[in-house]
Amino acid sequence: MTKKILLFALLWSNTLSIRGQENQVGNWLIYIGNKELKNSLNWHHEIQHRNYNFFGELEQLLLRTGIGYNANANNNILLGYGFIDSRNLLEKTDQILKVNEHRIYQQLISKQAIGKLKVQHRYRFEQRFVEDEFKLRYRYFLSLRIPFLKTSEKYYISAYNELFINANGENTFDRNRIYGGFGYSLNSNIKFELGYMNQIFKSSSRDQLNLICFFNF
Repeated sequence: MTKKILLFALLWSNTLSIRGQENQVGNWLIYIGNKELKNSLNWHHEIQHRNYNFFGELEQLLLRTGIGYNANANNNILLGYGFIDSRNLLEKTDQILKVNEHRIYQQLISKQAIGKLKVQHRYRFEQRFVEDEFKLRYRYFLSLRIPFLKTSEKYYISAYNELFINANGENTFDRNRIYGGFGYSLNSNIKFELGYMNQIFKSSSRDQLNLICFFNF
């Protein structure tokens, strides 16, 4: 128990130590749903409402969906589409630039268990239509989940790191996200998480408070 708390505290402190100089805490409200279909297919869908401030100005609204196929119990391949409505705050001004993006993506999710530790790898390739620009991006997501209590798996600790790499353009590094949080499984189909994420860009970073609902049906 003590070791798990210390591990989470270390992750948290590392996240806070890499903040940018001009950093404000925003919040992300996230719903992630998954519906099992026939013939090993599944329907993925999610909504993310991202704010610049803890309560306040919209930064981004993200809608994403896709159809996946379970190759086996631990591997899922998926083809999806996303629409992103962004309100970009221009540096050193109070002006907001509204940007719409249509996104097609392919991904592979691979899961494994090491004792009670659950590990997930996600490999995603995105084709992004950002206004009049076309961009390509790779993403690698590694998540860890472990029960918080020895006697119950209802409460758990969750952590992840996600790296974004641009496939075209001058800036190869796009961003990196580090997250740590606590989760609660209401039942086998519904989970809630409250966590803290640091998003690192080339020359700055932002902190986000995340409230996430996972719903399988």
